[in-house]
Amino acid sequence: MSIRHGLLALLERGPRYGARLRAELEARTGAVWVLNAGQVHTTLARLERDGLVAQEGRDTRGRPLYALTATGRAELHDWYTRPVERTSPSHDELSLKLAMAVGAPGVDVRAVVEAQRRHLREALREYTRQRCEALGEPPSHRDEVTRLLGLEQLVLHTEAELLWLDHCEARLQRLAAAVATEPPVATDPPRGTEPPATTEPPTAPL
Repeated sequence: MSIRHGLLALLERGPRYGARLRAELEARTGAVWVLNAGQVHTTLARLERDGLVAQEGRDTRGRPLYALTATGRAELHDWYTRPVERTSPSHDELSLKLAMAVGAPGVDVRAVVEAQRRHLREALREYTRQRCEALGEPPSHRDEVTRLLGLEQLVLHTEAELLWLDHCEARLQRLAAAVATEPPVATDPPRGTEPPATTEPPTAPL
């Protein structure tokens, strides 16, 4: 999710200060995206630098209020109409970990897969429990709808990752079986060592 565009979307509803933006973004995403104050304020500063938001006075407690500019509104609406790019591979830590674990000395890559699988199963149980609670009562507010959508995304993504891990494990098992049946590779003798010369036994005189 683009934090920039998430903040722009919230500001379309009216001026807001940083802490309120942070709380609303977490509420709208079902706490799937948890931000710290530094992330929000840094992003707001960049949006202001790019002319997408502008400070518009302060609230009763002296906190600066940020408002959407015309340029920011145009960027937001353009974002809604653009597809999310999937052409480049994501920088996923699990993919990197498995890639590095294959063939690494002293690392059992199957143990890495199993540890991740246990973690995902626990997470899936928790996401499913939260989704069941959310489905217990029909959502009556848009924040409840967005929370449900976020939970369903987590459930589906976790199920997909579990399937991918099963595929990885099967692939690794086939690789291990193939390596086990390969004949040993002949190696050249070290330099300076020559195989012993074969000598013919002396011929007896006639």
